[in-house]
Amino acid sequence: MVIAIVVLSVGTLGFRLAGPLLRERLTLSPRIESLMGRLTVVLLVALVATTATLEGGEFAGIARPAGVLVGGVLAWRKAPFVVVVIAAAATAAILRLLGVP
Repeated sequence: MVIAIVVLSVGTLGFRLAGPLLRERLTLSPRIESLMGRLTVVLLVALVATTATLEGGEFAGIARPAGVLVGGVLAWRKAPFVVVVIAAAATAAILRLLGVP
């Protein structure tokens, strides 16, 4: 277990150092840089979708994705962060109180 933590720590540090060290040596085409930006967004959306819809490998119900959707819409509309979090949590809580899974 300790060896795995050390290996992962060294790997993470290596990735963090590689960016600044290789930035001057490695040039990417504008098309690749644009694609990498889009891939970042796709990865984050996939992470949010998985986290919002699954719990323990099974469907988490409707309340949680509904709360995430409300939070996403408010964030997109540039609402303050506190409002986004409270509205998302309140949406999920109210739906659960109403018996929606």
